Amino acid sequence: MDTAYAPQTRGSHVPVGLRAPFSGRTWREFLYLFLSLPLSAVMFSYAIAVISLSAGLLITFLGIPVLAGGLAGGRALGVLERARARALLGLNVAEPEPVRPSKPGLMGWTGAVLKSGVSWRHLLYSFFHFPWALFSFVFSTTFWAVGWGLLAYPLWRWTFPTYLGQPGIQMWGDGDGNGFYLDTPLETGVISAVGLLLVLAGPWLIRGLTQVDRVMVLGLLGPSSLAGRVSELESDRGVVVDTAAADLRRIERDLHNGAQARLVSLAMELGLAKEKLAKDPDAAVRMVDEAHGEVKIALQELRDLARGIHPAILTDRGLGPALSALAARCTVPVTVTVDLDRRPAAAIEGIAYFTVSELLQNVSRHARATSAAVDVWHSAERIMLQVTDNGRGGATTDAGEGLAGLAERLDSVDGLLVVDSPDGGPTSISAELPWRSQ
Repeated sequence: MDTAYAPQTRGSHVPVGLRAPFSGRTWREFLYLFLSLPLSAVMFSYAIAVISLSAGLLITFLGIPVLAGGLAGGRALGVLERARARALLGLNVAEPEPVRPSKPGLMGWTGAVLKSGVSWRHLLYSFFHFPWALFSFVFSTTFWAVGWGLLAYPLWRWTFPTYLGQPGIQMWGDGDGNGFYLDTPLETGVISAVGLLLVLAGPWLIRGLTQVDRVMVLGLLGPSSLAGRVSELESDRGVVVDTAAADLRRIERDLHNGAQARLVSLAMELGLAKEKLAKDPDAAVRMVDEAHGEVKIALQELRDLARGIHPAILTDRGLGPALSALAARCTVPVTVTVDLDRRPAAAIEGIAYFTVSELLQNVSRHARATSAAVDVWHSAERIMLQVTDNGRGGATTDAGEGLAGLAERLDSVDGLLVVDSPDGGPTSISAELPWRSQ
């Protein structure tokens, strides 16, 4: 749920409570409640007509397609309600999953509509929203109108003696004109003050009434929680696939530009040394020595590449020693504290390792820090990571930044990345991952 127009207090010295009756948000929410009654009456009448007509036609078997068509019409009315909530309440509700017939033709579409929980929830919304819309319309309109009317009473009190022949609002009395009237300056001021209190309370009352509408729109007109979870998993799967493809491209590029190119050069040098072995043994020996050095460099590059895929120390000794080895290669001193009573699943352990690795690389390249710290611990069903440094700060997860990709990868496994990095530092980046035991 996203409210697009929250009250803004910056730049104004008027308290929020005094500005609320005049804010655009209050009047948009009141307009929403005001329009709810006629629109809900139409939707309620439509739902009653659909149920009645389809039930009456069931004996001729026409009731089933009529009911399916009525449910489809209810979904169309739901589009209007979501648009109204978006425009007046600032409530962004995702479109529910569309109808997907398993078979072509009218019968396939009819069956898909009747099996769709979204269609039935739209029909329930038409039934349940009408009594609430009636109550909220009457209550909010009466409360709002009485509040503003009493607040402005000094401005229109003159209408009573001019047109009604009485000095002011009659609180009680008989038909002969005897009674108590609000006509003195003190009484007028008191009733105006009461109106002011009602006007000041009105926005919060209206906001409370629209909260119920928000819940109904989200719960009955939005996508189901199961569908939302499926969509989230599909998105996460796409992130995982893209990340795996990017890792494969990186490995291929490193092999092609590094060890592979060095081995090709080594083969050529050994071939030349073989040709010179008979004519110039000394030159051949020098070339073999150079080739031996190239072999060592190629082996080191292959070890680094293998460590980047999955370090052997992580598999053999666990996260603590692996992070200590990782910290030893950082350009700034790093303190590592790992408090785990047992090892998590290998996949989670690997993600935790590479998360810390990327964060320490950022410290080395961008932070301009003189010290850093890595803390890892187990809390409930989560493994918690925190990397801090005393650098210049300014790290963000904005699109296009390195941390944005890391946040997406963590999100793909139900993880979370939180960045606290004010300009000037220090920086504290926390990550959470689900705990899965081996």
